[in-house]
Amino acid sequence: MALPLPPGLTPPEIAFLCEMELVTVIPRQRLEGLELLGGSLPPLNPPHRTAMPLWLALLLKRQRRANILPPPWLSPHSLAAILEHETDHDDTFSPPPRLPPAPSSNALPFSAPFLSHATADAAPDALPYHWLELGEMLLEAAADDFEDPDNVRKLLRGLREVRMSKLRKRVEDLQAGGGVDMKGVGGMEVSEGRAFVTGVIDNLRRIGASLEQQRRDRDREETADSDDDDMSM
Repeated sequence: MALPLPPGLTPPEIAFLCEMELVTVIPRQRLEGLELLGGSLPPLNPPHRTAMPLWLALLLKRQRRANILPPPWLSPHSLAAILEHETDHDDTFSPPPRLPPAPSSNALPFSAPFLSHATADAAPDALPYHWLELGEMLLEAAADDFEDPDNVRKLLRGLREVRMSKLRKRVEDLQAGGGVDMKGVGGMEVSEGRAFVTGVIDNLRRIGASLEQQRRDRDREETADSDDDDMSM
């Protein structure tokens, strides 16, 4: 008998979705165009840059047919600035990338993974939804394409710790009966914090149910005492 699946997406599933994000590559040899589900990929002609899905870019990188250009927000300077913002603002996360303007009535709206949030044209001061898993995969497969890969790893680790600590602190809002603002939280962070947050919510629900039952029992006892006093009179 199969075990029940955990709620939400698992980290491997989120990493799989991240592989559809568009990244920028510099081909090292000529390659013919491809017809992909997300659209047509034009022929690759060195040294012209081309945007393609991450899974294909990683494949070409492992075959030494292309180099991957890390997005601007994965540079040590940008990551240090974002980490400073996260440290200085305890109540909010760093703002996510801006969405493109609304298309015309005849065009279909674009959404992830068909946005340029991980290409060389991405904003340098905003972390996209798949920032953590994308950074780890690029560092694993294309570390030689980074300016300072060791420093980038260190900064990503620091960002992850600061943001997860900030997400745990939001549980205080749940205890106070409020909600949790998830604006700017990444996909892998949601997956890692889901078990913790849902566990707290379940405990709060049990405590609330217990308090409600105690109140009902107390009201029932007070009603019974009042009826006994009326009968004695």
